[in-house]
Amino acid sequence: MNILLINHYAGSDYHGMEFRPYYMAREWVNMGHNVTILAADYSHLRKKNPKVDKDFQEEVIDGITYVWVKTPEYHGNGVGRIKNISTFMWKLRMNYKKVADKYKPNAVIASSTYPLDIYPAHRIAKRCNSKLFFEIHDLWPLSPMEIGGYSEKNPAIVILQRAEDFAYRNSDKIISILPNADKHIRERGFSTDNFVYVPNGIIIGEKKVPPMEKSIERLKELKEQGYFLVGYTGNHSPANVLDTMIDSAKKTKDEKVKYILVGNGNVKNELMQYAKSNNVTNIEFLDPVLKDNMDNVLQLLDICYISLKKQNLFNYGVSPNKLFDYMMAARPIIYAVEASNDPVKDCGCGISVPAENPDAVVEAVMKIKSLSDEEKKEMGQRGNDYVLANHTYHGLAEKFLNALK
Repeated sequence: MNILLINHYAGSDYHGMEFRPYYMAREWVNMGHNVTILAADYSHLRKKNPKVDKDFQEEVIDGITYVWVKTPEYHGNGVGRIKNISTFMWKLRMNYKKVADKYKPNAVIASSTYPLDIYPAHRIAKRCNSKLFFEIHDLWPLSPMEIGGYSEKNPAIVILQRAEDFAYRNSDKIISILPNADKHIRERGFSTDNFVYVPNGIIIGEKKVPPMEKSIERLKELKEQGYFLVGYTGNHSPANVLDTMIDSAKKTKDEKVKYILVGNGNVKNELMQYAKSNNVTNIEFLDPVLKDNMDNVLQLLDICYISLKKQNLFNYGVSPNKLFDYMMAARPIIYAVEASNDPVKDCGCGISVPAENPDAVVEAVMKIKSLSDEEKKEMGQRGNDYVLANHTYHGLAEKFLNALK
């Protein structure tokens, strides 16, 4: 099968996020299929963007044909990003015949976070008489409406809503990372007979030996000093409401419990100032580590912490990669998320607490700390068993492929 996946932000192990298109495509290639990923050459998500001299420049990565479309650089969510998206969409619109004729896909997947790529995907699929698939990452335009407070009458929201409805109306299958997105589709007035849930996943069997980093050295020091470590790893953004973690640290009376935040983000400095101004001394902010070093960080934590801001949006479910990394590391988890799905509760690998509730977090920390070493190990292992049974990319790629067939 020839598979064409359009994802504006697609990355790889060599470029950085986002990884899902790469991991899926690599599995499909190993299964004997030809996979082409069509992506913009510039994305704010990547650590390293490809060097591109011309439009539709090819690069083969691990058997996957990447086709990079030259787009302008941008910073933040302003006019620059809009120009970047518009350029990508315009170039796909003007060159869809060339793409269709060269790669001759049997399956075309529109997979960008925003739904506008459904239009060129539809044109390509129609020209090749191939199947059209729409992959939901986040619910747009519902996400900017809920999080950003945009009106449904906002011109940008109207454009995005038309694209989303077009996708639901014209796709042969709708594949969703979110488990309950079918509820949203029905609320929009469309059938969900063609809905397939394929969550995010984890990669196994790729252990490397990365160099030692300062953050890991500091975690080892704290463990040697006898501290019980409650850690968060990843982006420090408003959506993660990490001020709740700081409030939890302040309310924790046990002097041997320390809270750790590993990573960067646009509110990290604010969080550090918040901790300092509230005289919270049992919390530390550490630098991010290499992707290959993340498991070494997680193994030094006694509890892994994940939180999300209260949002009506989560009534359709969540699928955070961070959670599956925690599970894979077999660490007890505190899940401060209110959503329609709760993998932590489902498999018993930790304690679920209400979002934005520091008292509940402290209670959960002390409860896990009071468990015997064997009980903590069993709790973490339940998460590991769950993620291996349900979230390996090999199994997810097979499920996705079955939907394409």
